[in-house]
Amino acid sequence: MTVLPMFPLGSVLFPHTPLPLRVFEPRYLTMIGRLLDEDEAQFGVVLIERGHEVGGGDRRNAIGTTARLVRVAAGAEALHTVSVGTERFSVRQWLEDDPYPRAEVTPLPELAWNDALTPLRAQAEAIVRRSLARSPDARWDANTELSDDPLAAAWQLAALAPLGEYDRYALLRSTTAGAVLRQVIDFTLEAELLWSAE
Repeated sequence: MTVLPMFPLGSVLFPHTPLPLRVFEPRYLTMIGRLLDEDEAQFGVVLIERGHEVGGGDRRNAIGTTARLVRVAAGAEALHTVSVGTERFSVRQWLEDDPYPRAEVTPLPELAWNDALTPLRAQAEAIVRRSLARSPDARWDANTELSDDPLAAAWQLAALAPLGEYDRYALLRSTTAGAVLRQVIDFTLEAELLWSAE
């Protein structure tokens, strides 16, 4: 079990995907300052189940992703950071939010890749890229490059898919790489049906 500083957010972070943040709340400025003194600057990200990112009082989901801090730049009123998701974890216990949220976490097993999943990955990529090109409010470009590593690419497809955060959280909880890809396909097709019905 490991104690991690935690950054609850209104969005899901997947392994192998970037997380840009504008950090302005005092407790998280303190957290980033302390992380910069560490050899391994990393923190946990969990999706807020209910409540708000600012000011506390939120309810937090139990599965999250470790974020490795890779860049920090100071702005006039905030820090601008970029981190990269690494491994998933399960929260065992929340500690006091003093001066910032912390939790005891246990790493979840890394998913295994099987080359038999290659056609499924190709299908998922085709569907996600098509949806990104059609989506009225896609956060990613349809031509975003994916990793050459197939498992990393599966997580990146989960991040790219134009889905709501609860669908993303369901993807994060997947127990196999095949489940990630199948749910990416199913959720993306369901999202497309909703857009076409509007």
